[in-house]
Amino acid sequence: MELWYSEKSTETCKFSIKVKEQIYSEQTPFQKIAFFDSYDFGRFFTLDGLMMVNEKDEFIYHDMIVHVPLAVNPGIKKVLVIGGGDGGTVRELTRYEHIESIDFVEIDQRVVELCREYLPLTSSSFDDARVNHNYVDGIKFIREKKDEYDLILVDSTDPIGPGEGLFTREFYTDCYNALNENGILINQHESPYFPNYAKEMKKAHAKLKSIFDVCEVYQFHMPTYASGHWLFGFASKGLHPTRDHKREEWEAFGLKTKYYNSKLHQGAFALPTYVIEQLEEA
Repeated sequence: MELWYSEKSTETCKFSIKVKEQIYSEQTPFQKIAFFDSYDFGRFFTLDGLMMVNEKDEFIYHDMIVHVPLAVNPGIKKVLVIGGGDGGTVRELTRYEHIESIDFVEIDQRVVELCREYLPLTSSSFDDARVNHNYVDGIKFIREKKDEYDLILVDSTDPIGPGEGLFTREFYTDCYNALNENGILINQHESPYFPNYAKEMKKAHAKLKSIFDVCEVYQFHMPTYASGHWLFGFASKGLHPTRDHKREEWEAFGLKTKYYNSKLHQGAFALPTYVIEQLEEA
């Protein structure tokens, strides 16, 4: 019998990949976690039946959430990561020797424990001495922080379940307050293509642009996410992602990346017309 993993983008459209086997599953107090081994995408894990990370294309997401802000402010030293229990975002951050501390906040410790066991490709840097583990609600954690971080990365799931509170105006306001004067916020900004995702994209953008002085959106292409066309939000108190792009300074780090590069940095903010129109409506 063939085993297939399927994920619905709409009621009449779904993404499916053939699976060799289901490796593990567990229901935690927060969500259902499952790990699979596939033919085309290697090992992957899901939360509540939605694809989170796989071995084949994880580098795209993690390159774009981390290296874009570091190329705008190469002097970033203190970072907060909310979510991202697979560890890929932390892994990319730890490649920068000058970063002094990474506060990692994940509500479900079992995600981290299981990714350590089943996804070593992404979880390899959790033991870096600069990473401070906090297994608490990120919404509550950030309320106590003021003028503290150079960079906040919200590596969240979709706005359902444990990730729902990471898309509210109150949360984005707390992020604003937790950033210093040159601080940057990167948030998972959903997809513009299917209406149910685009609705959440516009809601998040409307909230962010009412709070931050600079509010831009950039795109990346993720084969295993709905439609393959996905977005991050870039918000800050002053730094602009393209006008303040420090290309030569970032390139001097000498990091080998598989997706991100300096030309792509500029191009990622050049959005299709239909996306621009949706964001203007927000």
